[in-house]
Amino acid sequence: MQPLSQVAGDSLATLPDAVDPLALSLNENPFTPLPTVRSALIAATGSVNRYPEFLPESLRRLIAGHIGVAEDQVVVGPGATGVAMQLLHAVTAPGDRIAMAAPTFDGYPIFARMARLQPIMVPLDEHGCHDLDALAEAAADAKVVVLCRPHNPTGTVESAPAVERFLAAVPSDTIVLLDEAYIEFVAPAFRLDGLSLIQRYPNVLVLRTFSKAYGLAGLRIGYGFGSAELTALLWRMQLPFGMDCTGLVAVAASYDAERELRRRIRVITAQRRYLRMRLRAMGVYVTEGHANFVYLPPARKPWREVFDPAGLRVRHYTDGGVRITVGDRISTRAVLAAVAEWR
Repeated sequence: MQPLSQVAGDSLATLPDAVDPLALSLNENPFTPLPTVRSALIAATGSVNRYPEFLPESLRRLIAGHIGVAEDQVVVGPGATGVAMQLLHAVTAPGDRIAMAAPTFDGYPIFARMARLQPIMVPLDEHGCHDLDALAEAAADAKVVVLCRPHNPTGTVESAPAVERFLAAVPSDTIVLLDEAYIEFVAPAFRLDGLSLIQRYPNVLVLRTFSKAYGLAGLRIGYGFGSAELTALLWRMQLPFGMDCTGLVAVAASYDAERELRRRIRVITAQRRYLRMRLRAMGVYVTEGHANFVYLPPARKPWREVFDPAGLRVRHYTDGGVRITVGDRISTRAVLAAVAEWR
């Protein structure tokens, strides 16, 4: 077996460097769209003078067929964030409560304010994982509860049995938003069986996106799937002409290029392991993340003083922790050099 450092370096050498290797705060895919996807998008620009479908029925049908659910069990939106807002508009009223971890994806506190909801913030445990017992307890007083898996910003995942116990403890009239934005970066052994979960828990909506592993963040394509009763509520919130007409083309081309996509995912996950290994070798604690980023808890010296002088744009948190997107080899070298300078 090749050393991990050689696997990461050789793999990345075959792919183009990131457009901006020092921009590591938004968990973007560092590589440009796959060649076949890019070609399909270029061809699709010839029809942008026409409106897209009134409602994105074709995109919905395509995604449903790919993941193996009925068409009426899927809802799509402008990114996963768009689907999340559709959910909140569909099932909550101003003053209702929403439970979530602290810290969590930046969007959820913003969405709560936009929907005029009262957030219940549940601290993560000492390992950067959800405190599922406390979150289930908070869910009893909430209309919606959010579970990010892998979690953003720590990248951690809870075991499938633990998630099962959590879902069983959540009241059936509380909607569980299971955010799997980074699912493609999770090894199969650590993934949940989303199709089984939505059959047994009709209050669960699984949320996914084409922004991360698929590298289509700029096109804003996300989707959710769940019980037909739940997705019907969200579909009523679908904005007419609200999805870009290139989205269907990009998704279809991406599905056709899944072998190339899986190769890119292997490159990024190998780079994640390499970066984590090297940081730990320097004495830096790194959570056991399963996404396309690494998370460093607060340290004796503020991380801002480590990364800002190096020109690295990473995501800093108020408690002193930092999230660093896994980029290309140039990005990794810059991160390691900054930490080495500090050490």
